[in-house]
Amino acid sequence: MLAEERHKIILNRLEAEHIVKLQDLVNDLHASESTVRRDLHELEVQRLLRRVHGGAALLQQRSEEQDMETKSSKNIQQKRIIAKMAAEQIKDNECLYIDAGSTTLEMIPYIHAKNVNVVTNGYAHVEALVKKNMATYLIGGMMKPNTRAFIGSVAIQALDTFRFDRAFIGVNGIDIDMGYTTPDPEEAMIKRRAQELALKSYILADSSKFTEVSFSKMFDLSKASIITNELPRAVKDMILKETTVIESN
Repeated sequence: MLAEERHKIILNRLEAEHIVKLQDLVNDLHASESTVRRDLHELEVQRLLRRVHGGAALLQQRSEEQDMETKSSKNIQQKRIIAKMAAEQIKDNECLYIDAGSTTLEMIPYIHAKNVNVVTNGYAHVEALVKKNMATYLIGGMMKPNTRAFIGSVAIQALDTFRFDRAFIGVNGIDIDMGYTTPDPEEAMIKRRAQELALKSYILADSSKFTEVSFSKMFDLSKASIITNELPRAVKDMILKETTVIESN
């Protein structure tokens, strides 16, 4: 098989699965491990993928961040599975932080616990929370136009007046070395502080977020449990060494 053919197959696999194991590529391409490693190196030099431990991942621009409408239209079924699992963690009479984001927004209709208090920095979340007759607090600050999240020093000050039983936090990238990351440093600060103020924190992430690294680190993997529709095989063992994962069956 020509190198160009192998490269096309590798990129097609990544487009479909977001992350692939080296050994799976060796088997699929009927090529030696050294040949596939060379292919991955060449594609990485062309900035068509990112090599990770044991394989390769789809490349993402570190500072790129989609708007709320675009996020909400992607991976809808996976987000609803994750949202339902997240809502099932909530107990009666708890105080919650629900982060801005499309997946955390999806969890609100599934919350059935009674007498919960919710703090959020998500403008889009407020109406859904009020419709559920939940006591809702929207922190102030500067609102980002694309994600409708409140960020900045005013938001941090408001957040510091609360304490939480559980925090549910969105993410753009999950990586063994870099932990949880997001494109905006100011939004990363909000997520980090919410995690610090909670007894238990959860990261809500579909399978496409694994091995991605965005611009700003939020905190280490061990600081929160992960709720996901699927933990990719290529990183499963390494992730499970660092934190707890709640995964759909």
